[in-house]
Amino acid sequence: MVLYIFDLFGTLAFAISGALMGVKKGMDIYGCFMLALVTGVGGGTIRDMLLSNVPFILSDASYLYVVIIALLLVLLFKPLIESLNEMLIAADAVGLGVFTFIGAAKGFNAELGVHGIIMTALLTATGGGMLRDILANEVPTVLTREIYASACIVGGGFFVLLNFLGASLIFNALSVSAAVAGIRLFTYKKNYHLPKYKIS
Repeated sequence: MVLYIFDLFGTLAFAISGALMGVKKGMDIYGCFMLALVTGVGGGTIRDMLLSNVPFILSDASYLYVVIIALLLVLLFKPLIESLNEMLIAADAVGLGVFTFIGAAKGFNAELGVHGIIMTALLTATGGGMLRDILANEVPTVLTREIYASACIVGGGFFVLLNFLGASLIFNALSVSAAVAGIRLFTYKKNYHLPKYKIS
């Protein structure tokens, strides 16, 4: 139940970033809603489709309600929300960690190998943001700056290790979520980036 609440919280944080992108791009309400929707649930939806499962967004309406709430918050209180940038980053980090664990757990339950578990963790956590940026005609943020996807890869590997060591599900969930969120926040504060290469 606790993990489910955190999952909804992560969805809210991600959906807010999608709605903000829509407003920034001058989209209408439907456009902002679609960006909020794909950011909040896009990664998990693609994951479920790849695993031949009914996408969770179609079976649990709570996620849709959370996306609608995120949209309304942005439309009604955009200046206030933008002023809370540090809080949004922290909420985004928590969502990233929870989504990484959930994606890894889904991959494990589908009896995937180590690489499959890490890939489902990565897709769940970053897929929605990539869809948002593509729809907004932007180069996906996850490909250009900040330690983001890398934290999810580490988290997916950490999940595999803890599972191999026989850790309980709740311990694994809290550890992976905290590790990913911690990496994300630490590297953001320190302004660490992966090296970039240009062809001269």
